[in-house]
Amino acid sequence: MLTSLSIHNIVLIDKITINFAGGLCGLTGETGAGKSILLDSFGLALGMRADAGLVRRGQDKAQVSAVFDVPPSHASFEILRAADMDVADDEGVILRRSLGADGRSKAYINDTPVSAALMREVGQTLVEIHGQFDTQGLLNAATHRSMLDRYAQIDGSAIKTAWDALRTARDKLKQMQELSTNAREEEAYLRESLEDLDVLSPQKDEETTLSSLRERLMHKEQVMEALNHAYTFLNEDNDPVRSAWGALDRVASKVGDDPDFNAAISALERSSNEAEEARALLQNLSVSMMESEHDLASIDERLHQLRAQARKHQCSVDGLQEKRDELAERLNLIENSDEALAAQVQKAEKAMQAYLDEAEAAHDKRIIAAEKLDALVMNELAPLKLEKARFVSHIEEMDEADWSASGFSRVQFLVSTNPGSAPAAINKVASGGEMSRFMLALKVAMAGSGGPDVMVFDEVDAGIGGATADAVGDRLHRLTQGAGGSKARQVMVVTHSPQVAAKSDAQWIVRKDEVEANQVQTNILPLETTEERCEEIARMLAGAEITNEARAAARRLLDNAHAKTTTHKSAA
Repeated sequence: MLTSLSIHNIVLIDKITINFAGGLCGLTGETGAGKSILLDSFGLALGMRADAGLVRRGQDKAQVSAVFDVPPSHASFEILRAADMDVADDEGVILRRSLGADGRSKAYINDTPVSAALMREVGQTLVEIHGQFDTQGLLNAATHRSMLDRYAQIDGSAIKTAWDALRTARDKLKQMQELSTNAREEEAYLRESLEDLDVLSPQKDEETTLSSLRERLMHKEQVMEALNHAYTFLNEDNDPVRSAWGALDRVASKVGDDPDFNAAISALERSSNEAEEARALLQNLSVSMMESEHDLASIDERLHQLRAQARKHQCSVDGLQEKRDELAERLNLIENSDEALAAQVQKAEKAMQAYLDEAEAAHDKRIIAAEKLDALVMNELAPLKLEKARFVSHIEEMDEADWSASGFSRVQFLVSTNPGSAPAAINKVASGGEMSRFMLALKVAMAGSGGPDVMVFDEVDAGIGGATADAVGDRLHRLTQGAGGSKARQVMVVTHSPQVAAKSDAQWIVRKDEVEANQVQTNILPLETTEERCEEIARMLAGAEITNEARAAARRLLDNAHAKTTTHKSAA
């Protein structure tokens, strides 16, 4: 429920705070007094478009605050928590909007800065505003399906889950099909590349080994000459190491167990053995170089092939074997892709059937609910002076391209105002006042279907009077009723009809007061006593000159409204 609305520096309003009551709240006043300013201010607090023209002349900034008392389970808290705002279960919702003369605005929810978009999203869970030229509700066919779903109690979660699963399965299938197409084009390349690498058969560290061998072959003559000289030196008869070892060995028995002598003999023996090993190695190297099957041409060709493949696959020569394994794996995936693709096709088909099942079930529920809703709305039309009108919920299946998380049903509320005329979109055949009454009839029919706890009707009684206005007032009051006659919803109505005003549980007057010469400001004052309400309703009946007859008629309207309200509560 809206508990208070504070407005500062909006057009002709200086600074006011309105404390609202529950039930049906009537806002009355002379034409031009500023009722539209009140609604514009309220809309600003609900996140609607900010217009710098709302700022009072001569002021730098305007501000509006709306305080709501809502239960912990209210949908607004879910939105705020989803936006990472800390909200306590026992606190209400305070929407505050400031607007500068330069057109820039700032939005706050519970004193936390937020975007206007978030404020608007929260505001839509708190308040519904209906006017003659309201672009939501009946005039916006995009909202009709959600309105019918609310009445049919279709929460839509099952359809959305099935839709999300279908989109995921289809996206995966499309991705796999694209990959499969690309893979088929790549298959020939992979086979050829794999064959080339298998024929080449690169070995570990082969580039290093070949480079080293190439370096030796490039200097073969110099190396062979060095090997021969070294072998000759080590093979000479007057080997000093062998001669020294022999000289000491011949006298070893005469020296005895002398550590230094024995160490010298051991060292010479090791040197002699290592020299013998070196001779053998030199001989082998010489034979290897003389009998080698490699030559510079074959080594250069092998290195060229290895390095060409490395450039082709953008890796090192040592990485060619790993690249070969990678290509083999990709080729294997291609060869087995048909099975995976077929499996994904089955998943997509299964997801499609699951979605169709949910969408079909929702479609059938909508058709059944629409028939009941149409009958209820039709029952409300005659008392609202729309006895010749028809209301039809038109439901059809959409083309697949238009399917969504809400299913495949297109829902549109159509009306005709004359017998024999085909139902059409409401804005094509109905006047502003008729549109408001159609919306009122629809809302009364859907009264138990949930929605925001605050509803605002602007000029719903335009162009009517007498019994029709009385019927409008009755229906506005019925919208507030819950079980046992409790006030389940707060309904605010801006009205020029005395019959509607009399039905209000509480009433405020919007008027212009002259504060200085040639300066006026708008005030909104509660009518707290029966006498005050009677005087205002008498003005609405009689005009500028209020007569006793008008006061008596106003008193009867109030008494009759009170009697009907009591009867409605007893019936509830």
